[in-house]
Amino acid sequence: MNASLAFCRALLLSICVAGLLPAQEDLLRRAEPPTSPSAAPESVSSQTAPPAGTTPPMSSGTSSPQPTVPQLTDVLLKNLKARAIGPAVMGGRISDIAIDPRNPFVFYVGLAHGGVFKTSDNGVSFDPIFDKQPALSIGAIAIAPSDSDAIWVGTGEANDRNSSGWGNGVYRSNDGGENWQNVGLKDSRAIGRIVVDPRKPEVAYVAASGHLWVDGGERGLFKTTDGGKTWKLILQAPSPHNARTGCCDVLIDPSNSEIVYAALYARQRTPWSFFSGPDATNGEDIGGIFKSTNGGGSWKKLAGGLPSQTGRIGLAISASNPKIVMAVVQSYEGGSGQLTDLRSKSGGVFRSEDGGEKWTRTSAIDPRPFYFSQIRIDPANDQRVYLLAFALLVSDDGGKNFREDLSEKVHPDCHAFAIQPGTVPPPKPPKPEDKNKPPKPPVCQRVLLGTDGGVYQSFAGGKGWNHLNSIPAGEFYRITLDDAKPYFRIAGGLQDNENWVGPSAVQSKEGIRNSDWTALAGGDGFYVVFDPNDRDTFYAESQQGEVHRINLRNGELRRLRPEPVEGAPRYRFHWNSPLIGSRHKPGVIYLGGNCVFKLTDRAEKYSVISPDLTHNDPARTTATGSGAENYGVVYSLAESPKRADLLWAGTDDGRLWITENGGGKWTELTNNLPEPARGQWIVRIEPSNADPNVAYVATNAYRAGDDRPMILRTVLATGRRRPACKRSGRNGA
Repeated sequence: MNASLAFCRALLLSICVAGLLPAQEDLLRRAEPPTSPSAAPESVSSQTAPPAGTTPPMSSGTSSPQPTVPQLTDVLLKNLKARAIGPAVMGGRISDIAIDPRNPFVFYVGLAHGGVFKTSDNGVSFDPIFDKQPALSIGAIAIAPSDSDAIWVGTGEANDRNSSGWGNGVYRSNDGGENWQNVGLKDSRAIGRIVVDPRKPEVAYVAASGHLWVDGGERGLFKTTDGGKTWKLILQAPSPHNARTGCCDVLIDPSNSEIVYAALYARQRTPWSFFSGPDATNGEDIGGIFKSTNGGGSWKKLAGGLPSQTGRIGLAISASNPKIVMAVVQSYEGGSGQLTDLRSKSGGVFRSEDGGEKWTRTSAIDPRPFYFSQIRIDPANDQRVYLLAFALLVSDDGGKNFREDLSEKVHPDCHAFAIQPGTVPPPKPPKPEDKNKPPKPPVCQRVLLGTDGGVYQSFAGGKGWNHLNSIPAGEFYRITLDDAKPYFRIAGGLQDNENWVGPSAVQSKEGIRNSDWTALAGGDGFYVVFDPNDRDTFYAESQQGEVHRINLRNGELRRLRPEPVEGAPRYRFHWNSPLIGSRHKPGVIYLGGNCVFKLTDRAEKYSVISPDLTHNDPARTTATGSGAENYGVVYSLAESPKRADLLWAGTDDGRLWITENGGGKWTELTNNLPEPARGQWIVRIEPSNADPNVAYVATNAYRAGDDRPMILRTVLATGRRRPACKRSGRNGA
């Protein structure tokens, strides 16, 4: 099994190097040992003679045959095909849902990282229809009301998470998703909404948020009148603030397509922070809600009761009374609250009943605006309002009061919501005793909800939900394999969906089912380590180094994250902290924080085996919130499969380290990285399965605006051995 895994890893690595980009090779040389005690140590290498008498000396005239390494050719890969093993039970982050107005049995689901799925049988089955496109992060889907075969997809999730993907523009299909064409805006990166003219399928508006991490790109509201052949930027922030300000939402008046509403929003992430609104525009109040009455030819910024210092804004319009416009508005006016505070000091839900001229603040509720900010109005009843948040909130009095009783069995974090018009049930014949009671307000019964846990469907206005758990949309951060027989197991963690374990195969003609997967607890899931002595025990991790041990046999769950003593500096852990089991010392687990931890005794005990391996820049290690902006940490940690106590560590701020004695002494190799890779995020380190002196290092810098990853190969020189240096450039260099 180990040999097979080693071959698979080498094969996959070869695919990555040969298929994605040319491998850049460089030697991370360690200097020769110092010749005097006063010399600064540059190496932790030591040459140890082999134990005497363990291997008989070979005759000088005898040469051992060298194994022949097979050449990687198309023949070896011809029959190597991927096989889906699930699971679909936990779903994944949904970014948008669109119902076919002509045939409501057909609807489309956009995934934050998994492309677009289509159902033609009301959710019984789903087909992936976007997998052949180069960008699978989806921000928006729109169906032309006058031609439901015309489908528009905006790539690039617009929810601003540290884990958000990005796109390469707008795609259009004229045959219900069978074929796609990229029709432009390739540098828009994230698209929050697309709306299509009710009568002209070739006219569309695209709300482009722009690059999440750096300035520039295509931002603002764009319009096409020829199906995407040409685009016009019709609304943007004034320079220089257009470099960080995009359009986060747009809608069309259903009774007059010349009337358009849009919202501008400035935001930017760094690896150690997130700021939006005036904080992203040097204190100037640039964002807000804008209205055009001539199809985007000219714009008016709406005020009349709206707050200032706005951040992200979500918009909705009533189909039954288009004069009613509603918005959920983030505002920094008066300060901000904690992450768990659902109410804004000045923002919240606002309602206008005169087309946006005057606004009334109906509610202060505005949960975690950068992640949600979605509001909907029932097409048949303008008093029925839905607000998407950690839970699905609903109001039956025009947005004055919200409740969350419709979310009892729904996965939290709601991002997408679609209502099928025309699904109001006919009124029942009145009973004599009810003749003086007012009739029940109409409510559309068929609704679809997209959350971090997948898609839900209700035919009772949200009172009961069916989880459509047939979409394999789980977003795995990391996976780990064991050596179980006859079928090895796969364990890993998912975005907002715990940690899970399942088999690689089953002895059943039905194949692997959702029921074959078992949850291992957690919040967001990441690394999982198998206990080497007990197949029912697992060590799993959630955000910020929250390590726990779980026993599936008896249900025992123990929280085991290392904690400093009272009064000591806090440990820093990344959102996705590396957790690996030792191959050489069963029962030993290594965990990466700002330093490296060694966990023993079933993770009940820990010791710190390294100093702080990061730059520990105080200006970059103080962010508050969920932990997503934690910075200055070991992000990649690896143990050599060939040599005990040989550990590698790479940090998010670009430092690379090695120890050959289990953490007793660490040597920094950062300065030996090739110049283009210095300072980049060390994403992954894979020591060779064949040679303890060889390792592969992956770096990236998309958070700094460079989308080109790098793969490096290093040969650690020992003693006076100095292999020749071979280096090649990366894609686009």
